[in-house]
Amino acid sequence: MKPMLEITNLCKFFPIRNALGRHTGDVRAVDNVSFSIPRGAVYGLAGESGSGKSTIARMIMGLSQPSSGEIRIDGEPVGSVRSSREHGRKVQMVFQNPGSSLNPRRTVGQSIAVPLDAHGHPSSGRARRISELLEMVQLPTNFAERFPHELSGGQKQRVAIARALAVTPRLVVLDEPTSALDVSVQARVIDLLVELGQRLDLTFLFISHDLSLMRNFASQVGVLYRGKIVETGPTADVFVNPQHDYTQLLLASVPVISAEEEAMRPKIPLIDGEIPTAEKLIELRSGGHQISGQASNAKQSFNEEQPR
Repeated sequence: MKPMLEITNLCKFFPIRNALGRHTGDVRAVDNVSFSIPRGAVYGLAGESGSGKSTIARMIMGLSQPSSGEIRIDGEPVGSVRSSREHGRKVQMVFQNPGSSLNPRRTVGQSIAVPLDAHGHPSSGRARRISELLEMVQLPTNFAERFPHELSGGQKQRVAIARALAVTPRLVVLDEPTSALDVSVQARVIDLLVELGQRLDLTFLFISHDLSLMRNFASQVGVLYRGKIVETGPTADVFVNPQHDYTQLLLASVPVISAEEEAMRPKIPLIDGEIPTAEKLIELRSGGHQISGQASNAKQSFNEEQPR
């Protein structure tokens, strides 16, 4: 069975120009990235801001063209889709900030109706479909008459999810969908996504800088660093035995609440008493020159210095 999403040798370069407009180089935002997501699975794409996560999402959505490489959704190359409407039936996106992704001048019902109208849904059944979608995301149907400012952050994100599901896509791209929410609300939204994925047989690409959210949600994880996938594998394997220094740094930054979890976190050396950047950590462990002086400062682990 072909995967729902298949990305092969994907690259996206942005040109650098000097004051005279001459091309002097490129920013390699996405550099030879390859991964695939089976039908019905959840793939977590993790990395810090600027690592290329959202650029990959934009190319999957057809909002940006790759410099090279290929994206296939359900076996069909994204570039060969005849219209944006046809592409939208296959893949939809839930954005990071629900407050800015909803039009403040539209009611909830009007916002959900936008993709229905764009895809030719019969107007006679529009109200019923909006009610179905609100119930699907566990909101009362009378919320259709409310405006975004009358909703909490979690309720706004549920509306955004309902809007993404309006045209029954097979692939949903979740671009930091919980980063603007409180921790307790994050857990409820993740639980809702798990339930919807199972009920509707959805495939998810879950993009986040927070690896802890992926532990119980994603079946596979890919770690993106400077536009490259530096580690990928089953979520449990990546958490228990991370291979790349950058993955270890991300996992060491995940908050924990028990001594057992603390013992499982990778031990990251301090450099001159400070938590190292990924670049410094990789340089130190690859046998590069001593950074900022003292070798003894790198012997104590970051985890041991954390307040309890």
